[in-house]
Amino acid sequence: MAAERSTADILDAAVHVREAARSATSGAAGVDGVLAALSEVMEYDHASLARWDPLRRRHTTLAGSYPDDATAYIETRLHHDPVFPVLRSPARGGLWLMDVPRQLLAASPGFQQVLRPLGIEDGVAQCLFAADGRYVGMLNVSTRRPRRAPDPARAVVILLTEALAAAVDSHAGPPPEVRAAADGAADGRRPGGLSPRELQVLAELTAGRTNREIAGRLYITPRTVGTHIEHILAKLDLPNRAAAAALAATWGIEPSS
Repeated sequence: MAAERSTADILDAAVHVREAARSATSGAAGVDGVLAALSEVMEYDHASLARWDPLRRRHTTLAGSYPDDATAYIETRLHHDPVFPVLRSPARGGLWLMDVPRQLLAASPGFQQVLRPLGIEDGVAQCLFAADGRYVGMLNVSTRRPRRAPDPARAVVILLTEALAAAVDSHAGPPPEVRAAADGAADGRRPGGLSPRELQVLAELTAGRTNREIAGRLYITPRTVGTHIEHILAKLDLPNRAAAAALAATWGIEPSS
């Protein structure tokens, strides 16, 4: 079993994880192979690799073995858990369950309602960041028994994060509703139910212009621009203007010269 293997064996297994991640990144294989290879680095009962969707503000599981309710928590609620701001820090090399302060675990619905009923005693949540600093997703690994200490797998997981991030990021793509809206834009329908003026404002957002700059270009007031942006975000269910600009880019919407 992985917990009884030597450090050299674990490092050899890590090489296989990197190879599986490269295959997933290139599209030659799926992400499931990455988790299978990772089981040779550290034995686990459940694991998952999830991609962060910045437009929908949720995670999407690419491969995993958690029960459905745990998977749903990871995808839709984990980023609201009190533990998440701690583990998402780029400076942190993963958050191991045994290291989480008791008071934080007591306040965590993810632990109290999801992991504890599964009998989880140890594991790691590792946030993944692309080379340009973007948060792209996370690795979750859970086991029903504590791991030995010192544990060489801890250092190995950190060394693997770059390869894991690349594999997760390579599977990024617009969600179905975005693709549907893009199809609507391509055949002449107004995407997202936006008005012609709202589409003009949305196009200006892709250039990073301020409300005052947009107002000057469209001959309307900055306050009117702000109102249009509020309507755009509401209709497209987006959190901010940056997300709206990113979505517009996927639709090929650009401001007039």
